[in-house]
Order: sequence, then C-alpha cells, then structure tokens
Amino acid sequence: MLSKVARQFTPAARNYAALNRARTITTQQLAGFEVHDHTYDAVVVGAGGAGLRAAAGLVKHGFKTACLTKVFPTRSHTVAAQGGINGALANMTEDDWRWHAYDTIKGSDWLGDQDAIEHMCRMAPKVIKELESFGLPFTRTDEGKIYQRAFGGQSLKFGAGGQAYRCAAAADRTGHAILHTLYGMALKFDCLFFVEYFALDLIMDNGECKGVIAMCMEDGTLHRFGSHATVLATGGYGRTYQSCTSAHTCTGDGGGMVLRAGLPLQDLEFVQFHPTGIFPAGCLITEGCRGEGGILKNSEGEPFMARYAPTAKDLASRDVVSRSMTMEIREGRGVGPNKDHCYLHLDHLPAETLHERLPGISETAKIFAGVDVTKEPIPVLPTVHYNMGGIPTNWRTEVIGPMNPEKDPHGPVVKGLYACGEAAAASVHGANRLGANSLLDLVVFGRQAADTIAADMKPNMPPVDIPKSAGEYSIHRFTRILDNKDGIPTSELRSRLQRDLQKYAPVYRNSKDMKVGCEEIKKVIKDYKDVTVKDKSMVWNTDLIEALELENLISQGAQTLISAEARHESRGAQAHEDYPDRDDVNFMKHTLSYQSCPEVENSTHTLKYRPVIDQPLDDEMPHVPPAKRVY
Repeated sequence: MLSKVARQFTPAARNYAALNRARTITTQQLAGFEVHDHTYDAVVVGAGGAGLRAAAGLVKHGFKTACLTKVFPTRSHTVAAQGGINGALANMTEDDWRWHAYDTIKGSDWLGDQDAIEHMCRMAPKVIKELESFGLPFTRTDEGKIYQRAFGGQSLKFGAGGQAYRCAAAADRTGHAILHTLYGMALKFDCLFFVEYFALDLIMDNGECKGVIAMCMEDGTLHRFGSHATVLATGGYGRTYQSCTSAHTCTGDGGGMVLRAGLPLQDLEFVQFHPTGIFPAGCLITEGCRGEGGILKNSEGEPFMARYAPTAKDLASRDVVSRSMTMEIREGRGVGPNKDHCYLHLDHLPAETLHERLPGISETAKIFAGVDVTKEPIPVLPTVHYNMGGIPTNWRTEVIGPMNPEKDPHGPVVKGLYACGEAAAASVHGANRLGANSLLDLVVFGRQAADTIAADMKPNMPPVDIPKSAGEYSIHRFTRILDNKDGIPTSELRSRLQRDLQKYAPVYRNSKDMKVGCEEIKKVIKDYKDVTVKDKSMVWNTDLIEALELENLISQGAQTLISAEARHESRGAQAHEDYPDRDDVNFMKHTLSYQSCPEVENSTHTLKYRPVIDQPLDDEMPHVPPAKRVY
C-alpha cells in the first residue's frame, strides 16, 4: 500500500526535488565581493504587521517565501502600537462598515482613494475575527465579546449618530499582541526568515522587479534574493524628525529603494503629529486614553477641546487635536515653567479601569514622565507619529510606476513589485489617518498582497533570471562610504536633517519657512557625499548601516519639504498658515515625487500629480462627496 502511494506521487516528488535543486544557494564574484544568490517564489522585506501577514499568507498559498528583516520580527515597530484596530463588529453599539468608510474618507480630508477605503473597511470585521482565530488575546466584555473602545474621528450613521465604539483592543498593547500572533502564524506556515538582513536595493530588469540585494549584518556577506514577487513592508520614515514616536529603525528603507529605482513616492507632505507624546521624551501615549475618558487641559484647567471640536471634543481627528494644542501653547495657555506643553488627565478615571485597560500607559508615564496617572496629569505635546504618504499602490497592493497623468491618470503597475503597511500609500489615509486604522491597514493589505500574488502567479514557477551585474551599484555605494577617510559623521548630518524637518515642516507651516527649509535640505543632500564611518569592517558594522539608512531618510525628508512647499492649501495634516482653506479645485490630487538619479547627493526632486480615486469599488458603498470637515 505504501509503495503504491509512493509510486503515485513520484512524478510530483521528482519535480519538487528538481525545483529545490534549482533554488539552492549559489555564489559568484561581483565588484570584488562574493555574492550569495537565493531564489524564491516571493520575497517579503520587513517583518512588522504587514510583512508577517503577507509572508504567512504567501506560504499558506504554497509559495516558497523568504522574509527579510533588519531586526528580529517581534522587535518591529508594530509592537509599539497601543490603542487598537478598527472594525465594525458592532459589539458595543450598532455599527456598519459603510459608516467606518465614511469616517475614514472624512478623516482623510477627501484625499483618500475611495475604492481602497471601501475594501479596507469592508474587510475589517473579517480580518479581526481571523486574528481572533489565530489566538490574539483581545480584551473581552462581560458577555465574552471582543471589547471595543471609542477612538478619534469615529461616528455612527454617516456622522449623524454620535460616537462609535469601533476600536477592538487588547488592553493598550494591541500592536504587541498582533505582532506576536502573526509571527506565530508565519512560523506555523513554515516561512523562512532572514533575520538582521539589511535590504540595500531592488533588483530591477527592464522595468520589472526581480528581487532585492541585501547585506547580512552579522557577518557582512551580500545576498541577492531573486523572486517573482517582491513585497515591501518596511514601515515609515518618522526618524526624519527630531521628536517622534518612531523607533530608531523607522528609516523608510523601502521608500529609499523605490526612489533609487526611478519610481515615485506619493503624498510625503502629509506627516501625522500624534497629539499626545510624552513631554519632552516623545514616547507615545495612546489615543485610547481619551477613548477611555481622558481629558486634555490647559494652564487654566480648562478642557479646551470643547472650543475647537464642540461635538467630538477630545476625540476629534488627530490633526485637529494637534493643531488645537499648538494654538493653546501659542496663545500662552501651555503648562509647565515655559508654558510649552499641555496636560492629559486620567486621574479622574477609576484606578481599576486604568489597570485593566491602560496598564502600559500607566507604566510608560511613570518611567518617562515620573507621574502616577491615578493622581497626576501626564505632560504631553504633539509629536511626529505616522507617514500617510509612501510607495503608491492600488487597492490590490500593486506598486504604481512612473506615469503620464494625461494618458494614464492612475498609472501602470510595476511587474513583480508590491507594497503594504506604512511603507505604502494605498491611499486609505489620504491627508490624515484615523487612529486605529493603521493596524487595520497592516493586516488587510498584508493579506491582500498575498492574495493578489496568488491570483496572478503560481507557486514553484521556474526561477527568475537575475541580471549578472545586479547589485553592483549597491556595492559601489557602501564601499564609497567605507573608503571616505575624512568627512562628516552620520550622526552629525542626521541631526541637521532632523532639525530642518522639525523647524521648517512642523504642525503649522508657512511658505517663507518652507522655502528656507528647501534650501537648507539641499545642503544636507549635497553633504551626503562626505559621510564617513570609523568602523571600516564588514562584520556587524552598525555605523555603516546607519549611514545607509541616512540616505533613505534624506531622500524622503527632502521630498516631504518640497511637496509641502508646493501644496498651497490646508488639508488634513498639512496646516498652511498662508493658505488656511482646503482647495479642492487645484489640489484634490495626489503628489508624486521623483528623485532624478540613484545618488541622492547628485539628485534633484521633481513633482507630478495624479487624481484622487473618488469612486468606490462597487455599488455596495455610496460615493462620499467632499464636504466641510467639522467635528
């Protein structure tokens, strides 16, 4: 009987063995270095929430998948997300995913693409229940249902039904729970992880992406990963700013690779300032605090948000709250010796509630602000938190390439290249992201990347042909840095970049400052050619990795300022003092920013535009026309 079974599967076994032999690692010499070549069906770059969900989905679909990550997967920045994940489960009140979609479009200040928003919000209940089935330990109601808290910008009945309770939470450590759950699922499906591998560049061949070249940080070896599908899930570039909630690893590596490949990035001017970063450390205090009843107050003890958002108050959209706090400080009503921040009060809430639903916040406030939240307010100040812009994709996560907006307003897709998570701009967040939509974005579009690839190609296809010279440019770049004997330390140039972004592209912006900022950033760009490192080895050279990360930060920091200066309106996170109104006639469009050549120090940056997709995917959801955005 066993022999009959064995004979029955012999042809398939032979084919699988042949394919495996074709996928063994080979080596060759390239620009004086030994390079290890790997071949896979799919490669995922990044192991945060989006990357892990994409990797798990791909392996489940039968694709031989490699997941590259520069930090151990459970150290990815998704672990820092606190508040929750939005979805119309209707566990606390009645709800509908269409109401969620309306709130997301309104929150985006009508710069979000309505087809992608429909897909995300419609999928939300399904993916949350899927996470639950994976074992995610959500906080529970007394009835045993998933607990959902109030969050900013969320309403019922298309804004007419009051506050929605839509944010599914695992206490105040939801990102931590999601990351560990998805890592477990990726391991269950036997995903292959390459941990502490730093992705250097995409492997492009006649406009098609065929993989990536990466450096193993542990020993300095170089590796080319050939694949039919490459998924970029590398996170945001928050470290372009001095004060941010982002981990030091959030350096926009995927965006940098895309720019060097001659592809555009989208809407980089829209940078979200989270209203409540601990003053002065900048550590995140979740919006869930206000969802549980926390109140912002000024030096007069006034709960001032009632003046700026009479209905939503402290649960207005994040850009509204950040601007309101900034106005209070500007007008002299800030707290502290220098009147330069505000207070977030949780001390009126029951200690049991704080212990059960906000345990991490209580600990964070004690460590970084020295306050007992049951007795004292937390000092807070808006701090950079999220990048709404990124690698432009359609709702299927296919990356959009260089385009001629007149001929093809939504652009051609780049064969073999996909993006999801904060690295991407689908664009579900538009000009401003609603709280708790980020974790939803990760899971929905990480899942969608795997599903799109499974729909477009089959597992065990013949290996891709990597161009023999692929990776030479990357080697030239890092050897030039290593060869520089005298020059500018990475930390010095990075500090200049961060100061420029903090000074010239803050919560409130103006034309004069941004024009100065554009000139200052050009000096930073040119000085990158002089970056040098003291460690000249290839083994665990963190100095070199930081220098390479800096190039990615400079590229995207420059395009943030240039794109912001060119947008003469106020929309979402772009609060322009010289143009205080939204201009739907001239600026209801996405910014596409290009880098003229791979070397950032020799490059110029140009802008193009493409229209917003203002129609939903199908007739399940109504079109949401532009309206005045009030809370």
